[in-house]
Amino acid sequence: MKRRHLSLAGLTLALSLTGGLAQAQTKWDLAAAYPATNFHSENLVQFASDVDKATAGKLKITVHANASLFKAPEIKRAVQGGQAQAGEILLANFQNEWQIYGADGLPFLADSYDESVKLYKAQRPLLEKKLAEQGMVLLYAVPWPPQGIYSKKPINSAADLKGAKWRAYSPATARIADLVGAQPVTVQAAELSQALATGVVDSTMTSGATGVDSKLFEHLKYYYDMQAWLPKNGVLVNKKAFDALDKPTQDAVLKAAAAAEARGLAASQRVNTESKEKLKANGMQVLAPSAQLKADMKKVGDTMLKEWLEKAGPDGKVLVDAFSKP
Repeated sequence: MKRRHLSLAGLTLALSLTGGLAQAQTKWDLAAAYPATNFHSENLVQFASDVDKATAGKLKITVHANASLFKAPEIKRAVQGGQAQAGEILLANFQNEWQIYGADGLPFLADSYDESVKLYKAQRPLLEKKLAEQGMVLLYAVPWPPQGIYSKKPINSAADLKGAKWRAYSPATARIADLVGAQPVTVQAAELSQALATGVVDSTMTSGATGVDSKLFEHLKYYYDMQAWLPKNGVLVNKKAFDALDKPTQDAVLKAAAAAEARGLAASQRVNTESKEKLKANGMQVLAPSAQLKADMKKVGDTMLKEWLEKAGPDGKVLVDAFSKP
C-alpha cells in the first residue's frame, strides 16, 4: 500500500511538472501563400528560428508555406479571427477593403527599392493603426522584386496586350488589364503554373522571383523588365495572441521581426538579379521595355493613381504627401 501511495504522489508531481512545461511553451501557426523555396518563405522560417532561439523555446512558430494552411485571400481573415496566430499577406490584395493596403501596387508610384522603402515609411503608421483596429499587429514587411510583363508574344506597346488573357492577383493588376483591353483572370501564385499550362492565362505582370517559382519560362517566351512597382508582403500577428506573451517574449518577437525586415529587403534585391539570370538561362528573353510600352504603361499608372486618390480620401492624401516630400 505504501509503495502505491508513493507512486501516485510521484505521478501527481510528474503531471504537475509536465503541465507547467506545457503552459510555459506557446505554439503559433503562421500561414503563408508562397512556395517553401521562395525567399519570403525562407525568411519566415529564419524569423521563426530566431524567435525560438531568443525565447529558449518558449515560443514555437510553425510556418505553413505554399497556401497549405489557408489560401492567400483567406490568410488575413484567419489571423484576424484567431484560426492562425500569424500570417503573411500580399498587402495589395486587400486594396478593395481599404485603399491604403494597395498603395504599393500602383504602377510607377514607387518603382525602385529606395522609393519602395520611402513609401513604406509613409505607409507604416497608417497600416499599424488600421491593423490594430482590426485586432492585429504588423510585425514586418518585405518588398517583392520590381514587377514586369510576361507574355507569349512580343509586346511593343499597350495595344499588343488587347485581348490577352491576363493573370490578375490583386485589384490593381485587374485594373491594369481593364485599361489596356486585356481580359483579367484572377489566379493566385499557387495555381499559376496550372493556369498557364491549361491556357487559362497567357500573360501576367509579376516579379522575376514569381517567374522562377512558377517556371513561367515553360509556358511564356518574353519578360519585359518594366520595374513598375514593388508590392510588399506584410507579416501579421493576432493582437490577442501577441498580448498574451510576456514582455521579454514580445521584445524577442519584435527584435526578430526587425532583423527579418532588413534581411528580407537584402534578399529581395539579390533575388531580383538572380531570378532574371535564371529566366535567361531557361530560354526566356529578358528585355527592356520599348519607349512606347513604357509611356503607355506610365499613362495607365497616372490614371490609376488619380482613381486611387479619389477612393482613398484623406488617408491617401496624407500618404502621398508624406511620400512626395524630398
